[in-house]
Parts: sequence; structure tokens; C-alpha cells
Amino acid sequence: MSAARGGPVGVGIIGAGYISGQYLSTLTAFPDLRVLFVADLDLARARAQAEAFGVPRFGTVDQLLDDDDVEIVVNLTIPAVHAEVGRRIVTAGKHVWSEKPLALDHESGAALLAAAADTGVRVACAPDTVLGAGIQSALRAIDRGDIGEPLTATTLFQVGGPEAWHPDPEFLFARGAGPLFDMGPYYVTTLVHVFGAAARVSAVSSTSHTERTIATGPRAGTAFAVEVPTHHAALIGFAGGQSAASTFSFQDAQRRVGFVEISGTEGTLVLPDPNKFEGDSLLWRFGQEEPTVVAAQGSTHARGSGVLDLARAIRGDETERASGALALHVLDVLLAIERAAETGAVVPLTSTVEQPARLSESWDPAAATL
Repeated sequence: MSAARGGPVGVGIIGAGYISGQYLSTLTAFPDLRVLFVADLDLARARAQAEAFGVPRFGTVDQLLDDDDVEIVVNLTIPAVHAEVGRRIVTAGKHVWSEKPLALDHESGAALLAAAADTGVRVACAPDTVLGAGIQSALRAIDRGDIGEPLTATTLFQVGGPEAWHPDPEFLFARGAGPLFDMGPYYVTTLVHVFGAAARVSAVSSTSHTERTIATGPRAGTAFAVEVPTHHAALIGFAGGQSAASTFSFQDAQRRVGFVEISGTEGTLVLPDPNKFEGDSLLWRFGQEEPTVVAAQGSTHARGSGVLDLARAIRGDETERASGALALHVLDVLLAIERAAETGAVVPLTSTVEQPARLSESWDPAAATL
């Protein structure tokens, strides 16, 4: 079991790939955290990231897990091993921050949370963009009744595909990814913050091409197989009676991303991109010809904000907002969309989760509080 401690929280990172730079630039700026270790199968890559961001130690995963000063381990591995690596972290008596999705199936995700509970540690999971000023300000506007009672939502993520810009995009078209599992967590997490737990899902899907070609980087021109559907259209019903129509696509020539619209009895709120931490919202009221801007107020620190929220929650014996329970429910929604599209049936949700607490406008990641 993880012993109670005080002061700044020690953090280690597993995975020194593409996204690690975004995390490291944020985490190393927070005084309540101490980034102590970068681990990777490629030790040269781990060393390069550690040196670039002033992290004192680098090495193997086993060396990181043996480091007593590391309390939270940030799991930036590929989706296929999120749950496996998470179990190793928990077994070592350390808290987990996982990139999304939490796992590839419900059983693995639930087993990870159960193991953490048995060990006395916590599991939290991306996305933490919902903790940024943009979405949090929108949530506060909804809570104070700016659109009346929220009833429905429309979300859109439509692009041609990440092979156009990513130098190694194969994993984004493999099991556990695709537009549903790669981008879906941002949108579904936001919807759960707005409406609460989902209850049922129906969906359809399609695949435009069974093979794609890398368009950029040293491997440009390389063809690879597409393993998952590249378009999902879903209707999500929530336990409170609300609904959301959501599209996740890697096969649209017209790019439309970041669209989240929540409608209620008194108006409609267009939220900022849920894949970002900032952005104003637009409020439309019935009979109003032009929208009112709901300005974003609060933190716009980037990826890693959820790690800080987890660290402060651990020290304060509070509940983290990007909890493993929330991530497991979001995973269940995505799995239900996948299954509904495969079977043509309405798929009920068996898991549930409480709406996370809102962040105060005064929440300041740059403050030293521990």
C-alpha cells in the first residue's frame, strides 16, 4: 500500500514518445509536482527527454517502479498495453495516470481499478482537457442555468485521417484506436460531465479504405492495413433522459472538429474544442439573433493538469476529477458504440458514474499548495 506522504508529489513517466514532450513541458512547471524519472524501452529516447526537460533520472520501467520517490506514474504507452502497464504500476504500489483509453475492454479496465483498490492506490485517466478553462467555464454556465435544463447534444469530429500528418500513424488505425477510441474519449467525457452517466447506445459504422498510405515524414509512401472502422455515428441515451448524437470519423474530406453543442429548455451553448484546454463558448437564447460570448475563465495549462489534480487529491484525501471510474464508464460507452454498430442492436450500459465536481475559476496549477 502507498504510504501517506506530504509535500510535492514525485512523478515518473513511462513512454518517451511523441506526446511525452507535451506532458513534460507542463508537469515540470508545476511546483506541487517533482518529475523524477523517464522510462522507455528505448533508453536513448528516455535519456533525451530527461535531459531536455531537466528530469534527474532515466532508465527502464523496472528501474522507475523501484524508485521509492516516485508516487504517480504517467503511463504514455500505446493503447494495447495501457491496462497491462497499469497493473504493473499498481503492483509496485504507485498511483497511475493513464493516457486514454483506460483499456481495450471492460474486463481489463475493471480489473485494473479493482487491483488499485486492493493495493490502496488510485487510477486516473486522460483526457484532462475537460479540466481546462474552456470546458469548465461552459460547465459552470450550464450549471447556473444559462440554457435552462440541458436536454440534448450534438458532437462532431470529422477529418480525412491522421496518416496525412502523423509520421507513424499505424497505431491510430489498430484495435483500441480509430476515431472512436482515439478521439471519442474527449467528446464522451465532456458529455458525461454535462449529463452524467450514459444508459444506452445505438450506432452505425463504416470503413472507407482497408489500406492507407503515410503522407509525411521519412516513411511517406508506406502503405498499411486499416484494422478498425473509420466512421462511427452514435446516439447516446443518458440515465437522466438526455441524448447526444455523436460522429467520430477519419474519412471526411471536409474537416470539422471540436464541435460540441448542448441544447436546453432556454437556449443552446456551443462549447470550445474538447481536445483543447482553452476557448470561449457561444450562448444562443431563443429569440436572440446573435450569440453571447461566455468567456473562458481559469487554467489553460495543457496536458498534465489531470496529474496535478490527482496529486492534490491524494494529498488532500479528496476525489480526483479524471477518475478511473469515469474513464471506465467512458470506455464502456465507446465499447457499446462499437458493439451497437456491429450488431445493429441497442446496447445498454451496465456501469455508471457520478458527475465529477467542477473546478473553481481560482484553481491555479502554478501555485505551490503542497
